[in-house]
Amino acid sequence: MQVPKASDVLAEDLRERILRGEFREGMVLPPERELVVQTQMSRTTVREALRILEVQGLVRIRTGRSGGAYVQVPGGESVASSVSLMIRGRQIRLAALLETREAIEPACARLAARYRTDADLTALEKANEAISVESGSRTDFLQANVDWHVAVAVASHNELFTGFMSALSRAIYASTDNQDFIDTEVRRLTVRAHRGITEAIRSRDAERAVRRMNRHVHAYAEAVLKVDERTAIDVPGD
Repeated sequence: MQVPKASDVLAEDLRERILRGEFREGMVLPPERELVVQTQMSRTTVREALRILEVQGLVRIRTGRSGGAYVQVPGGESVASSVSLMIRGRQIRLAALLETREAIEPACARLAARYRTDADLTALEKANEAISVESGSRTDFLQANVDWHVAVAVASHNELFTGFMSALSRAIYASTDNQDFIDTEVRRLTVRAHRGITEAIRSRDAERAVRRMNRHVHAYAEAVLKVDERTAIDVPGD
């Protein structure tokens, strides 16, 4: 039987207390010396436990007179970071990324049509303006495309969707940055699709937003995969 390290045990205890709300966001955890007295563990063990929490994004360590371990609650960026690491670490195929986006984005569009705010619409229009610049480089086009798709997810006001879409959009950007499919016609169709979906979201027409997003992400995926060799996805046998 493997015995867990003392630092892991302490980190797990503090993590649960943070997630239960016993230590709220912005609060500072008890000082190291106090934790040493409370737990009867060494200072080295306490510091290691705090480092574990810092890596997990649950505390932010500050030094100096006002230093300490300040509690922070994981947000959408934590989801994006974890998903990005998985995508890169397991070298997820581009086809799989596009399939995932086709499954998620229509739901984002539906929620965005229901819950969007004026600030959300402003972000969407800003991205639309950027992607409409005909003289823009491929890099500018791809970044504006990412900004728009993430803005739709943000407008859904669902932090999990926002985190997933941030990671997926970045990965798809990286995978398509050197592709030849981004021609004048693809740009024109993308601009048209984005504006149509934005208008449906503005009008709070959820069903129209879903239909248009479905067509858009599917057409974009087909355009990408026509010039990409990674079209096959390994599927385990029955």
